[in-house]
Amino acid sequence: MQYTVHVPCRPDLDAVEAALLAVDPAALLDLDPAGDQLRIATWMTRDELRRTLARAGVDAGDEALVQLPSECCGGCGG
Repeated sequence: MQYTVHVPCRPDLDAVEAALLAVDPAALLDLDPAGDQLRIATWMTRDELRRTLARAGVDAGDEALVQLPSECCGGCGG
């Protein structure tokens, strides 16, 4: 699943990445060019991701955390 998280100030990306990878070693994280949204790809549910981000000091309330529609093309058969 892919998510965006609006962040009013730049979080500690190393702490966020460490928290994500502790739960999902294949998670991907980056900060959009404007610097106000985290972009995350993970298998975690919305609630699991919210708890994980909270451990890293990121408040991901309902308005801040958005799950993006799937981009699956079906090509891998999964």
